[in-house]
Amino acid sequence: MGRLDNKVAIVTGGASNPGLGHATAHRFAEEGAKVVVTDIDKQNGEKTVSEILEKKGAAIFIEHDVTSPKGWEKVVSTTVEKYGKIDILVNNAGIAIIKPFEEISEEDWDKQLNVNLKSVFLGCKSVISHMRKAQSGSLINVSSIAGQVGLSNCTAYSASKGGVRLLTKTLAVEYGPHNVRCNSIHPGYMRTNMNDPDVVARRDRNSNDLTISIPLGRMGEALDIADCAVYLASDESNYVTGSEFNVDAGYTAR
Repeated sequence: MGRLDNKVAIVTGGASNPGLGHATAHRFAEEGAKVVVTDIDKQNGEKTVSEILEKKGAAIFIEHDVTSPKGWEKVVSTTVEKYGKIDILVNNAGIAIIKPFEEISEEDWDKQLNVNLKSVFLGCKSVISHMRKAQSGSLINVSSIAGQVGLSNCTAYSASKGGVRLLTKTLAVEYGPHNVRCNSIHPGYMRTNMNDPDVVARRDRNSNDLTISIPLGRMGEALDIADCAVYLASDESNYVTGSEFNVDAGYTAR
């Protein structure tokens, strides 16, 4: 028996490998969930699904712009038509534009807020009525340690991820009476592919310096986040809502 048997999950941003959504989709399928993988990257999103199917898991891919209300309508309608319900939503899709504050353009700001925060609003709003009617559901929003503490050159990113943190808590309070749980995961420094090539280059260049400030002395892997998401998606966390899970090797404990 899998921990997510008979559950239907939507996971956004599931194309990038290594990536949090890719790892989460795989772990959900391994635990018995039927997974709807979405991403704007069709080629790699379909590859994620092919990998899951090869392992005898259940999954489909939907090309999806998370900033588009119509895109969300398509994801929800296709999921319900295919599987009959929605038990879990993982709002994982995101981007990072790392720049000094004085170099951030209005376009940079809007892009960060749209992809990282507006998408979470749209996603939760799109599935919440289905969960409320079912009197059951788990919303899992991927924020960041940058949404909890100040980090240099992350003004727009931190603002977007801080918004995800409090949106999550507000939904937990509002929909708790309907047995819909909402929690956030706050990854620390992870070995993943970010959409911005500059982020990847900077991460690799400074990885040794970063580990000095991490109590466990190492960067995280995508699977670390995926395992946390499995817990929050499962019935094991049925008394957990409005919580923020720091998967950061103790970085924010300082």
